[in-house]
Amino acid sequence: MELGVYGLSAKATVGPAETARLARRAEELGYRSWWVGDHVVLPSPRVPDSPMAPTDPILDPLVHLSYVAALTERLELGTGILILPQRNPVVLAKQVASLDVLSGGRVLLGVAPGYLEPEMAAVGVRLAERGGRTDEYLDAMRQLWTESDPKFHGRYANFEHVDAHPRPVRPDGPRIVIGGHSPAAYRRAVAKGHGWIGNGSSPEDLATHLEGLRKAATEVCRPARLGRLEINFMQIDLVEVDADSALRYAELGVDRLLVYPLPLEDPVAVGTFLERHADLPR
Repeated sequence: MELGVYGLSAKATVGPAETARLARRAEELGYRSWWVGDHVVLPSPRVPDSPMAPTDPILDPLVHLSYVAALTERLELGTGILILPQRNPVVLAKQVASLDVLSGGRVLLGVAPGYLEPEMAAVGVRLAERGGRTDEYLDAMRQLWTESDPKFHGRYANFEHVDAHPRPVRPDGPRIVIGGHSPAAYRRAVAKGHGWIGNGSSPEDLATHLEGLRKAATEVCRPARLGRLEINFMQIDLVEVDADSALRYAELGVDRLLVYPLPLEDPVAVGTFLERHADLPR
């Protein structure tokens, strides 16, 4: 099990100096991946489902990860997650391929459909379309990353007689990680993802998600090219990960355990948090 860091593109950690110090320190401490979330806009006034206040700063994930890529050499660069229906898939395919090339193939593209209706509406996407757009956009981007004659004709994406280079470093495109805790998300992870990403408060929460993934594997086919489904998990709710929990996560088959240094109000405290968790058993 590898350790990763989540969430350091928001609140008090958004500045260039803080980002540089924390990213370099994470790499020095042996963390293997760096993950960030995504909100183009946030509901104002705040709604119960919103994870942040409308005035909380959060950087664009791909811009932030490009900066981190230039500061580091080994950290994998993950979106956990990028709200896929809110992005143009042709433009996003170019952006992700560009980041992958410049980072030497370190991109882990985590995506999910999203759930905040005001955010969707602001970019002209109907909430009811988010699942269909997510599935189509994944297929459309893969065409642009892997096919010699890319083309796609769907309800939400449509192109042919075009091409886009450079391609991502891996011949099959960047590794795709699917986020979410619903039966539909589990099925999407099995059918379309190299990995799954989720969160919870304990190993018991993860065990519930794993059962959902096992059930999904009986309902949809998994292409052989995807290999084994990798498990990425983040413990949340202001609960620090202790040694016993880390061992239990490893026993459950977690590939990347992501620590989330909440609250993000003090960059110095975040650095101390990273140092405190760097030696978790795995």
